[in-house]
Amino acid sequence: MGGGRLGLIVGALIGVVTVAWSADSEVLRPRVPSDQIESARAVTNPLPATPAVLQNGKSLFEGKAFCRACHGLEGKGLGMDLDYSTFKGPLPRNFTDKMWQQARTDGELFWILKNGSPGTDMAPFIPLVLTEEEAWQVLMYVRSFGGR
Repeated sequence: MGGGRLGLIVGALIGVVTVAWSADSEVLRPRVPSDQIESARAVTNPLPATPAVLQNGKSLFEGKAFCRACHGLEGKGLGMDLDYSTFKGPLPRNFTDKMWQQARTDGELFWILKNGSPGTDMAPFIPLVLTEEEAWQVLMYVRSFGGR
């Protein structure tokens, strides 16, 4: 194999690794401001993981909270007929991403529902759209996408 072809292959591999690392690092980057992350991480879901709570969370995700509009019915971050070119910042989270599920705590996700997600189009939902109890139900359902 000539040096030019080998260089192209090596360059392509480095590009793939760089893109994969960039995507992974974005997934792992918290959206809660650093001065509030510790207190957000300390908050835990007060609701039990029951079939009724999960079903309520699913109903809210698909209806009142309109989460599915951006995150999609399957939670993959691919909503219904959206023009993603108009989004500010990163695209909606893929809730099926196991790395993301492991990296983010329930408290961080609750903080985002309460305050919005800085640098994105995710607006606050508590108390404008959801009560705190409803938000915890939605988060329980969001966790189900990752197999929790």
